[in-house]
Amino acid sequence: MASCRRLSGAGLREVLGPAQGLLFDCDGVLWAGERAVPGAPELLERLRRSGKAALFVSNNSRRSVAELERRFSRLGFRGVRAEHVFSSALCSALFLRQRLLGGGGNGSGAGRVFVLGGEGLRGEVRDAGLRLAGEGEPTPGEPVRAVLVGYDDQFTFAKLAQACGYLRDPQCLLVATDPDPWHPLSDGQRTPGTGSLTAAVETASGRKALVVGKPNTYMFDCIVERFGVDPSRTLMVGDRLETDILFGKNCGLATILTLTGVSRLEEAQAYMASDSAAAKDLVPNYYVDSIADLIPGLDE
Repeated sequence: MASCRRLSGAGLREVLGPAQGLLFDCDGVLWAGERAVPGAPELLERLRRSGKAALFVSNNSRRSVAELERRFSRLGFRGVRAEHVFSSALCSALFLRQRLLGGGGNGSGAGRVFVLGGEGLRGEVRDAGLRLAGEGEPTPGEPVRAVLVGYDDQFTFAKLAQACGYLRDPQCLLVATDPDPWHPLSDGQRTPGTGSLTAAVETASGRKALVVGKPNTYMFDCIVERFGVDPSRTLMVGDRLETDILFGKNCGLATILTLTGVSRLEEAQAYMASDSAAAKDLVPNYYVDSIADLIPGLDE
């Protein structure tokens, strides 16, 4: 059972020493808004020098992987390439390609995908070889085979009604990029997340969405396929108990909660004291105030 133990001192080397790599969430872990968490770029550089892999798993579906790669560079993280980044937008597009194309083909016979989301998500779907509803020359009788719900700050009643119209076809998939109900803003307020929009579509359509992002394991399946990582020697570092830490638990990874983002230590301790087995799955193995606290556990 996870113990939610502060990771410090000799414990840092005990945990980090055997690890081949670390998976990091991004928002609230590596950066907050347009500022890198102090010490985060140095940590990634030290991991690289120590021969440990650093990969990134983000439920944020607003940006394409190419945009995230540029953001890493802009915020001072050196050497992070697009192939190291697994976003819910990318993985949702890969999931739909598997379901609609069987992993191959050019999309011409797969039907179309109706996307509730921004250009970052739409671009990943195009790059996966799929055709978007409402783009290009329509093919007579071509069905919409999937509704994909991501973060959409232009969400409207009309879009909801359109999605529900497509979902009346039982062969049309309903897929969500992630379950996050809300996201924190820099002024302390919250903005609705994909989970809130998905709930609206589910309620209006009477359908249940397939969720690709954390805490479900599909993103880890994509990582294993590309890099062949060993779960027993990989750590998951995140700031959200209900997604990042549960994702790590579901994938068989040891977990580290960082307190620079959404979840608080008191929440983890309350879950640990609960009699619910589901609540205990949300308890991290370790916690740190910031991922910069991991640096002393790495070789110079």
